[in-house]
Amino acid sequence: MGCFTCFNGAQKQQRKEEERQASAEARARAAEAAMRREEEFKKSAAGRAAQAQIKKMAEQKANPNKGEPVLKWQMT
Repeated sequence: MGCFTCFNGAQKQQRKEEERQASAEARARAAEAAMRREEEFKKSAAGRAAQAQIKKMAEQKANPNKGEPVLKWQMT
């Protein structure tokens, strides 16, 4: 019985290595997908509006004007 534990240990180690490689690949794919989603968001209307709001907020911090909204809009 003692010999079989040696073979079992090698199989467990190999399985752990395979699982480690699979999880590393999964993390890499997830990172690539997140980067694609971020690029698509930046190109979308919502992404451009978010960037405009961030820019306006930065400008407002430099020139504090209490009570004014960051972005102004009007209906025509």
